[in-house]
Amino acid sequence: MGPDTVDLEALVRAAQGGDRAALERLLRAQHDRMWAVCRRILGSDADASDATQEALLAVVRGLPRFDGRASVATWCYRIAVNASLDELRRRRRRPLLADGDDPVLPGEGGSPGDAPAFDVRVADRLRLDAALAALPEDFRVPVVLRDVCDLDYAEIAETLQIPPGTVRSRIARGRAALAALLRNQGSDAERPSERP
Repeated sequence: MGPDTVDLEALVRAAQGGDRAALERLLRAQHDRMWAVCRRILGSDADASDATQEALLAVVRGLPRFDGRASVATWCYRIAVNASLDELRRRRRRPLLADGDDPVLPGEGGSPGDAPAFDVRVADRLRLDAALAALPEDFRVPVVLRDVCDLDYAEIAETLQIPPGTVRSRIARGRAALAALLRNQGSDAERPSERP
């Protein structure tokens, strides 16, 4: 165990003992990681913020029952994933908004002349986010947990409560689908614009 894990474990024990400052430090320590998971799963800053808030509340509510069988980080990732999946279910039930709240995918909106204004890394990140958003949920979540959050297969299996073999399969299939989506985006970007 690294020093971060020990620190998190100590924060949990102190927070479980009623130390509000330890609870606040724990939530601050996990916020950015949880938001990153939510953002990559949901593809929207607004939805990620909502899911992160729900996840942080779930951490506070669940802290008295946390028994340390999983690492604190794995437990928090599981909560963030569940909050994201809940947000996806809510999103499916609500009508699409026409106010432009949905993220603009690369190649949509703007003009071809706008591209040089973007840093190449930002454009690549947008392409990756769009491709991740297009992956089926069963593939997207394990890929995000492995390639973005750097969890090992056992931690992902524990987080998603699925067998390790299923994790490996979903990651392999998700990566293959992601690579195909990115190749397709690249070939679409190379096509001449049909605009006058």
